[in-house]
Amino acid sequence: MVHTGQHFDPSMSEVFFRELDIPKPDYHLHIHGGSHGEMTGRMLSSLEAVMTKVRPDWVIVYGDTNSTLAGALAAAKLHIPVAHVEAGLRSFNRRMPEEVNRVIADHLAMLHLCPTHAAVRNLANEGIRTGVHHVGDVMYDATLFALERAKTLPSVRDRLGVAGVYAVATVHRADNTDDPAMLGKVFDYLRERGRELQVVVPLHPRTRKSAEQYGLTMQGLHVVEPLSYLEMTQLLAGACEVMTDSGGLQKEAYFHRVPCVTLRTETEWVETVQHGWNRLWSNPVYRPQSDISEYGEGRAGEKIAELIVAQH
Repeated sequence: MVHTGQHFDPSMSEVFFRELDIPKPDYHLHIHGGSHGEMTGRMLSSLEAVMTKVRPDWVIVYGDTNSTLAGALAAAKLHIPVAHVEAGLRSFNRRMPEEVNRVIADHLAMLHLCPTHAAVRNLANEGIRTGVHHVGDVMYDATLFALERAKTLPSVRDRLGVAGVYAVATVHRADNTDDPAMLGKVFDYLRERGRELQVVVPLHPRTRKSAEQYGLTMQGLHVVEPLSYLEMTQLLAGACEVMTDSGGLQKEAYFHRVPCVTLRTETEWVETVQHGWNRLWSNPVYRPQSDISEYGEGRAGEKIAELIVAQH
């Protein structure tokens, strides 16, 4: 297990290892900060050294971060097969660094572990049809696990002073945080909703820094420090609405059966929109609600492990 260090704030990193009983990483590279290219380059160099030393049978990369791209590229150059978890997702917006990362990782991977049928179709449209498997969503596995643990914690709502009906909002995507006009528009949207109910905003460090830099106020919002995974699970479970630019939180909202508004112009999780649990902030209307079966029954991790073992 390698931790690149891309997420380094204790509330965005260490807490997950502690709460979820994840073993200590075998290698911690402590790489963070700098531009996308600089960060990815440093990761590529360090990961290549680790892989050269360990000579793994497979390299497993997750999602669409800079760590995902660097891991896939380092492995491919060393002729180590790559398994990509959450393969095939597409927002079709190449301005998003995450979109570039996931597209390149998919074209380097030998095993494509897809959470949805749309992801399988996306890969086929790009000529990728070998080693493609629909396994369901590992985040659903994690949510079921976290829900049980979260029940044992003290009430996060009591700690934060959140009472009555409330919504949860998060903002962290570069398209929103790196543009003062866009970030101001997002805050205005959240404040407008805040006139009707309490909007709790666990504030990402990048977003806080950008707001201070641009002189943007968050008055009218209930701003709190980033929450641990289990605390966030608790908070989501009791919310009436989620507003976010996070891909993961869109799905978690559905897992808790909480309607979501995506603060972007597109989403890679099209099923959440098609089944009426999610909408883009430019569209005021949800489609009729129905369950999403393709995310699986909470066994995606087991299926992935079985597929990797079967390669030998």
